[in-house]
Amino acid sequence: MAETPRIDTVRSRTTAVRGRALNQARHHHFVVDAQTGPAEALLPVEVFLAGISACGVHLLERFADEFGIRLQGAEVTISATRLPSAPQRFEKLELAFALAGPSEAEARRLVEAYQGR
Repeated sequence: MAETPRIDTVRSRTTAVRGRALNQARHHHFVVDAQTGPAEALLPVEVFLAGISACGVHLLERFADEFGIRLQGAEVTISATRLPSAPQRFEKLELAFALAGPSEAEARRLVEAYQGR
């Protein structure tokens, strides 16, 4: 039996401010600015990277529950390096994990489970 795929949809539209997009995901609305535009709200790259780091936090929580590891808190920091001449391409991505609660070995197991995804 085939698995039913999940479809997630985000709609973005222009606003009266050049370089500013109004976005809608389900019933949530949020502004994303172009780096060359107002650059006051989140930038597209920041939204993209937030998706990766938030997914990391959620997966660490899930793996901790699955493995029976006590996880009091988790923080995932992602840094991206891009050249101004090629902003659409990442030269380097770095992820840093800070976990409260598990032992060193347990923390390593959680991060390895994340990396195995």
